[in-house]
Amino acid sequence: MGTKGKIIKCKAAIAWEANKPLSIEEVEVAPPKDHEVRIQIIATALCHSDAHILHPQFEGGFFPVILGHEAAGIVESVGPGVTNFKPGDKVIPLYAPQCGKCKFCLSPRTNFCGKLKHFKNPMGDQKLMEDGTSRFTCKGKPIYHFMGTSTFSQYTVVSDVNLAKLDDDANLERVCLLGCAFSTGYGAVINNAKVTPGSTCAIFGLGGVGLSAVMGCKASGASRIIVIDINSEKFTKAKALGATDCLNPKDLDKPIQEVIVEMTNGGVDFAFDCVGGAKIMVGKVSLLFQSWLLTTRIRNWIWMHWCPTPYLLTKSMRHLT
Repeated sequence: MGTKGKIIKCKAAIAWEANKPLSIEEVEVAPPKDHEVRIQIIATALCHSDAHILHPQFEGGFFPVILGHEAAGIVESVGPGVTNFKPGDKVIPLYAPQCGKCKFCLSPRTNFCGKLKHFKNPMGDQKLMEDGTSRFTCKGKPIYHFMGTSTFSQYTVVSDVNLAKLDDDANLERVCLLGCAFSTGYGAVINNAKVTPGSTCAIFGLGGVGLSAVMGCKASGASRIIVIDINSEKFTKAKALGATDCLNPKDLDKPIQEVIVEMTNGGVDFAFDCVGGAKIMVGKVSLLFQSWLLTTRIRNWIWMHWCPTPYLLTKSMRHLT
């Protein structure tokens, strides 16, 4: 018997409250409604943004919730009005919706779809479906969605504008990283900074986002890619992906920015903060070559500034408020 139109019982990792471990529970996943798709999650990754909610570092935390936003799966069923997907399709859930119709989607300057009602707390903006209800219940209680995806569940329901179709031969265990880490790091290099051939780059942090930025710089033809991390075990992988120089601040006898300025005869052309730390943002300004580009990850959004270096710090701080 098929599951279309029926409630599915499956396992999910639920965050019942802040600062407590996730709990594996049996949940009920309701059928998709209008313009919704129910997906069997095949592979999901853990992003630090999930931990930010579990150990609150954002305003407006909400519990209980099924976290997860970096995944890939297979369409189980579709709701009324869905025309772009069918059961059996391989897909990636998208935490940034793309309706393709609003002025933001139609603009070449942004991909912040109008479905995101506010940008101050994007993580909490999609905690319920479009009709204001949840598709998850556990022990008789409704469970919040997370970023419109909730991939820490064997099955999830998403809006059809929060979904991208994959090729039939896609390896879901690998392409799940396209849902966040890769698109953030690689996209910051290619789409935002537009790194040029022969340029010099510095990348702080070698998690999924940082390593993806390394690949972006390599693909862009950067002549020197300097990576910085306090875990030297990450350097082997970084070099394999294109890094030319690896620095661990713990092994240096002077501030990292001074070392990089000396290494590059005045500073790098592009600097990427893939950690999101205030100290890194401040220090990074001083290692940029005069008037070059700074990209910063603040609360998981990429900010970009192109102006004389002495003014970069002031402009960056304006976005922190």
